[in-house]
Amino acid sequence: MATNPKHLEALRVELKKQNLDGFIVPLTDEHMSEYVGDYAQRLHWVTGFAGSAGNGVVLTDKAAIFIDGRYTIQVVAEVDDTYIERHHFEEYPLFKWLKDNTAKGQRIGYDAELATVSWEQLAAAAFEGTGVTLVAVDSNPIDAAWADQPAASLEAVYGHPEEYTGKSAEDKRTEIAASISEQGADAAVITMLDSVAWAFNVRSKDVLNTPVPHAFAIMDANEQATLFVDERKVTSELRMFLGNKVRLEPRTAFYTELAKLGAEGKSILVDAASNNALVYKTLRDAGAKLVEGQDPCILPKARKNEVEIQGSRDAHIRDGAAISEFLCWIEAEAPKGELDELSAAAKLWEIRQKREILKDRSFDTISAAGPNGALCHYRVSEETNLPLEMDSIFLCDSGGQYLDGTTDITRTVIVGTPTDEMKDRFTRVLRGHIALSMTRFPKGTPGMALDSIARRPLWEIGLDYDHGTGHGVGSFLAVHEGPQRIAKFGTMVPLEEGMILSNEPGYYKEGEYGIRIENLVTVRPAESAEGRDMFEFENLTWAPIDHNLIDASKLNETELAWLNTYHATVYEKLGPIVDSVTNAWLKQATAALG
Repeated sequence: MATNPKHLEALRVELKKQNLDGFIVPLTDEHMSEYVGDYAQRLHWVTGFAGSAGNGVVLTDKAAIFIDGRYTIQVVAEVDDTYIERHHFEEYPLFKWLKDNTAKGQRIGYDAELATVSWEQLAAAAFEGTGVTLVAVDSNPIDAAWADQPAASLEAVYGHPEEYTGKSAEDKRTEIAASISEQGADAAVITMLDSVAWAFNVRSKDVLNTPVPHAFAIMDANEQATLFVDERKVTSELRMFLGNKVRLEPRTAFYTELAKLGAEGKSILVDAASNNALVYKTLRDAGAKLVEGQDPCILPKARKNEVEIQGSRDAHIRDGAAISEFLCWIEAEAPKGELDELSAAAKLWEIRQKREILKDRSFDTISAAGPNGALCHYRVSEETNLPLEMDSIFLCDSGGQYLDGTTDITRTVIVGTPTDEMKDRFTRVLRGHIALSMTRFPKGTPGMALDSIARRPLWEIGLDYDHGTGHGVGSFLAVHEGPQRIAKFGTMVPLEEGMILSNEPGYYKEGEYGIRIENLVTVRPAESAEGRDMFEFENLTWAPIDHNLIDASKLNETELAWLNTYHATVYEKLGPIVDSVTNAWLKQATAALG
């Protein structure tokens, strides 16, 4: 268990000082990020939960954490229910739990910098008539209780060259300015870290595995812009890169500048999904006219240009060579009985580091043996580390941050001999992966409409998986990028040309093994006999899919043809750039089946 009851005690002392009966603890930062800097890992500090999504609440006499289906096993391992109740957020939502465990007259705090306006509205509606008051705190009580809270990163901000971005920051500002004007606003507030990084063509190392700077921005309809960043992170090279149309201001001046815009009566474009509630409050209280709309960077960022697409293709070739060398090594070494999850992850990173223009991992490698593979977002540690045993499944989900692209790939392999059940489940996951890969769809189709295609082979025998089938991916940016997504309950945003997504169906048997097959794809136009605008997926990821887990008799002719063509292309692309040992292994690993 990672739960530290002393942390709960310290927080409750601070709640009493602020005259609060409870406090809501989200896993995000002031930028509404999924992955946050160490200073913002408040949910982990309070509960011990190390996953990437969840919410908690602490009252004076009890506490609870709320997670989704990806973390139902992990939360049991990390959160001690002696001190903190554990709940699935759909089965027992946070607001319902709070209403069941609070009384009239009580005050429940939250941090407006860690909440959106839409969340505030939902919370207000949930507690209407209960007599419970929700209080936006002036200072976060966790920060006061957290004695050794890490400081925010001071990594330097640097420019990302146009040879990788495909478009200058000046051209991006011109397009964004036009979008702001069209919506009747004088300026837009940009707070999402990857939006800021994309709009200004800048990068940093302020968030683990995600090359973004901690910065806010205000972009004007006249093509001027202000970047709010800690001055200790600014170099003379950055000033020259940004040019004279970008004003640099201290990060601490951001809310003061918002108040100034409000006092001037400006019309400001704000995004209820990405701007925190304090942004709204500051502007509204100062007199600004709020124009609600989407962050003007989100869709342009998601629609990769040809330079970015080619960069992703190139990055995936180098990455595929690294994965192939790793899989070759695993097949040779794992049967000797000396490998474990940590040594496997270390070897993969050693191999990947040999590739050109690699800057970082794109997320913590999921190196999961046997039962740990059933934890969708497992993170290996000294305490959880398992050996790779004979006749067991090993799942490895990993990625790299290359200057020209972000990769994310999952391969599942058998060490020894699989059971018939393992082969059946793996083959069903593969069939779903192939079905989605081959899907053609009309322009205007959202990812949600495609999700069931990948699930059908599992649904046929009453099985499923508790995560989305595909997430968006950035270009040397966030490995999880919106708004594109393929999921049961995903966004209704249509998939567009140039968007990059994952294709990753899976199956997880608690206590035994996990299976996932993940490639990245990009959306491109498809030919249409009837003249309707159609799209299809271009595959970006190239690495072998384990023959030993495939029951070829359960693949139809079309599926088998796809697999054999895919493997032939893997060898064609990777064979010339891997070493001789890996080449010999790769030739066998990509041999035609059937």
